[in-house]
Amino acid sequence: MSKQNPKRYSLEKINKNISSSKENEKQRSAASFLSKHMKKVYPIGLYKTCSSLSLSSLSLSLSQNSNDSSLADSSSQLDQKIALALRLIESPKRREVPAAKTFQKPTTEAACKEPGEEGFRRCNWITKNSDNIYVQFHDECWGVPVYDDHQLFELLALSGMLMDFNWTEILKRKELFREVFAGFDANNVAKMGENEITDIVSNKALMLAECRVRCIVDNANCILKIVKEFGSFSSYMWNYVSYKPIINRYKHPRNVPLRSPKAEAISKDLLKRGFRFVGPVIVHSFMQAAGLTIDHLVDCFRYSECVNLAERPWRHV
Repeated sequence: MSKQNPKRYSLEKINKNISSSKENEKQRSAASFLSKHMKKVYPIGLYKTCSSLSLSSLSLSLSQNSNDSSLADSSSQLDQKIALALRLIESPKRREVPAAKTFQKPTTEAACKEPGEEGFRRCNWITKNSDNIYVQFHDECWGVPVYDDHQLFELLALSGMLMDFNWTEILKRKELFREVFAGFDANNVAKMGENEITDIVSNKALMLAECRVRCIVDNANCILKIVKEFGSFSSYMWNYVSYKPIINRYKHPRNVPLRSPKAEAISKDLLKRGFRFVGPVIVHSFMQAAGLTIDHLVDCFRYSECVNLAERPWRHV
């Protein structure tokens, strides 16, 4: 037994040395495999810890007990790489936001050529064949609230002419009408005598029938009576809509009516007070032009502008 023990001891020692060497070799290969693949994920040697997801959780995989001389030589280069990586992480690239495009309203003449261009639309009855003066009337006047007595009288008289002409023909002679009817001052028009009426009728440029001229003169006298009762023609007209324009939301031309219940009520009262050529259709056209009702189509660029004007408090000029 004493002779076998030393042999057994020596065999066991050899087996242990072999097994330990195999384990060391496995550990080294595992370490090299781990290091190789970790560099693919963190190429400069930064490893995430499991304790936190913040930037403070990034730790450097350096062994404090290592005696490798090569570590000291490359420590400065590694520190530079780490500092660069931290700056890249802390300062991500900013996305460049494109500047907002501003829409500029084209001039009336240019817009008339392309009324259906993208981002700029008018009411559908304004077409590429529409006269510039009619387009300008739509863009600047139609649907804008009017409070001045002279302007309201003018629009009422011009709307009455729609029985004989269209808006384009009327607007082309608007300045002539203002001249012969004294700027549509009701006080002056009401004083017109037979000679003045005859001169206006004989003016071929105006193309006005005698009944039309006498109608405007008679209506001027009726306006003077209203001014005495209500203080102004403007107060009388705006009282019918509670001093605030009627805002409609029509999407198609077929939805826009030729007359309305409000126009019928105004027409009935005007006829009772002695006015002439003020049927519901004419009165409704007058209300549209004077901004008592907003009948621009909702996709027309003038709709929102006229609505903004309509939302202002009523004012009498």
